Amino acid sequence: MKLLIITASKGFDKNIVRMLKTAGVKHFSFQDVNGYQDNADQNLNDHWFATEATVTESVLYYAFVSEENTNQLLAEVDQFNAVQNVQSHIHAAVVAIEKMNNLNL
Repeated sequence: MKLLIITASKGFDKNIVRMLKTAGVKHFSFQDVNGYQDNADQNLNDHWFATEATVTESVLYYAFVSEENTNQLLAEVDQFNAVQNVQSHIHAAVVAIEKMNNLNL
């Protein structure tokens, strides 16, 4: 079992759900989160709204999945991101689970 974690801008919500279903991930959880970016190192005169921090409406998905499902999903995320012409992309990570209780997932 692996723990799959996906974060992205809220606008990618439907795309993520489609990718999860295509990869065979039948059970997952999600929640709305605020993404934060510290712009203190950038020249604030280059931005329309000159602030040192940017907060973005984002989503967080997580699921316990098999390695087979993670490989397919990561490939789909890479393909999706490759054709996007935006700064923000879908970010996916897989974490190995050392131990867990006896769940029938």
